Amino acid sequence: MKLSHLNRALLTSALTWLTWTAHAETVGSVDTAFKLIGPDHKVVVEAYDDPRVNGVTCYVSRAKTGGISGGLGLAEDKAEASIACRQVGPISFPGPMKQQEEVFNQSLSILFKKLRIVRMVDQKRNALVYLTYSDKLIDGSPKNSVTAVAVDHSTPIPLK
Repeated sequence: MKLSHLNRALLTSALTWLTWTAHAETVGSVDTAFKLIGPDHKVVVEAYDDPRVNGVTCYVSRAKTGGISGGLGLAEDKAEASIACRQVGPISFPGPMKQQEEVFNQSLSILFKKLRIVRMVDQKRNALVYLTYSDKLIDGSPKNSVTAVAVDHSTPIPLK
């Protein structure tokens, strides 16, 4: 069976999304406010392996709303997150990469609010820059966090 160019692109996109979803791991959390009914408010730390860069993991900390609405998945989490990406093994690239690409997004509310992670390539310094921010259908947040992973110059980052 032959896949059309569009179908191949859609399949690649879906597999990338599934890879991020499959590798998201909760590393831990701390309670920030006690709630009598439902889970407490907390800060959660999650690990995400970059699906297109072997050997890089991003750690994201973010607020998670508790209480009854948080327990039911109806609460809107705050638009604040911090990110730290690190080399956790030998860095390699399965193929050419885009100059800038969204590598992960996660819903923060039932109504169109998302936490996003974008990877950018700093070719001059041979580094990968990761930016996290949140957006909303009508009004996003300027709050953001950035981190970078230096790649040894003996391993050039392949660009499309």
